[in-house]
Amino acid sequence: MTATADTAPPTTAPERKPGWGRRALDFYLYGNAIVVTVLAFVCALVVGAILIVVADPATRTSFGYFFSAPGDTFSNGWNAIAAGYGALFRGAIFDPRSLSGAGGVFDPISNTLLNATPLILGGLAVAVAFRTGLFNIGVQGQMIMGAVFAGYVGFAWQLPPVIHVLVALLAGVLGGALWGGVAGWLKARTGAHEVITTIMLNYIALYLLIYLLGVKGFQAAGSNQAISRTTHGTARLPHLFGPGLRVHWGLVIALLAALGMWWLLTRSTLGFSLKAVGANPFAARTAGMGIERSYLTVMLISGALAGLAGCSQILGTNTALTGDIDAGIGFDAITVALLGGATPGGTVLAGLLFGAFRAGSVVMATDTSTPSEIVSIIEPVLVLFIAAPALIRGIFRLRAARRGGVGQLAKGWNG
Repeated sequence: MTATADTAPPTTAPERKPGWGRRALDFYLYGNAIVVTVLAFVCALVVGAILIVVADPATRTSFGYFFSAPGDTFSNGWNAIAAGYGALFRGAIFDPRSLSGAGGVFDPISNTLLNATPLILGGLAVAVAFRTGLFNIGVQGQMIMGAVFAGYVGFAWQLPPVIHVLVALLAGVLGGALWGGVAGWLKARTGAHEVITTIMLNYIALYLLIYLLGVKGFQAAGSNQAISRTTHGTARLPHLFGPGLRVHWGLVIALLAALGMWWLLTRSTLGFSLKAVGANPFAARTAGMGIERSYLTVMLISGALAGLAGCSQILGTNTALTGDIDAGIGFDAITVALLGGATPGGTVLAGLLFGAFRAGSVVMATDTSTPSEIVSIIEPVLVLFIAAPALIRGIFRLRAARRGGVGQLAKGWNG
């Protein structure tokens, strides 16, 4: 019996793949951390624009006669925003007015990389501890001790050029690791909370530095100021692109440290055990992992990275120790690590962003009437938006990421 056209089994049409437009729309609607991060950055810039308008004298004056001439208010506000963010861009990325020489053209990006170097190292110090379940907010003290150790070797020892800078770096790593190790040892042996101990160690390191800056032999000869002797040229980190640009080899060290942290956390047995302790210390102990040993180990590593950040300050950016050698980087590093999702790659990107903010805020304050503190407000607002993804999804009408959907293509900082 043969099948007729009426009795033939129905055929199903092949499923059509969505076009690139639909895929792009789905990527936005179902986007996860990457989309949320970009939109959070946009929201932070909007908040910053509002603050710039409020801080602008001309705009505030035009508010007084808004209903008689509203165009003045909008015009002044727009000019203030354009001038402020334009100055931020010129100070951080590229200044078209400096086309007279190569050094002038690359000065802004050089300053961004210079500011980003210790932020990346400090952020890595916070991130590696965070992945083990510890909140290291003692980067300031560890940076100071690293700078003290490296600075002393830099100005008190006489060594050949290459050996001198290497020994100074090792001394800075040792100083930071020892200071971080104190908090790790207290956590492992007594259960003392690392937040409390690292805060107290910050104060101890700061006042120890202030004391040393008044000690004969450490203080600059013939000076009554709180400043140390100048480090020798043989202990200085060389400039990456010649003496005309300030960025130095500390940037390479920071990127290598990030690569090393990536390998440690994703490819090594030690990294696996550290992450297991951070995820569930009770299960890790049941599996035979040494919780106390992990706490001590990770704080030694974290302190060493913070010590490298101190080295970049005293051996690269500055030439002598002062009471503000950490330049507030110790606490900014916490924000960098949180913004980067406590991952090496995210921390590098967050460090570059904050380095651009730091470099650009100087030009913003000098070239316009916008206070540099506006940038200091944008930074925590950005972190606030990123830390509240539900808020961003609500503002931009984003949907929850679908399993297996396009949103899964964007894995975000946390992997």
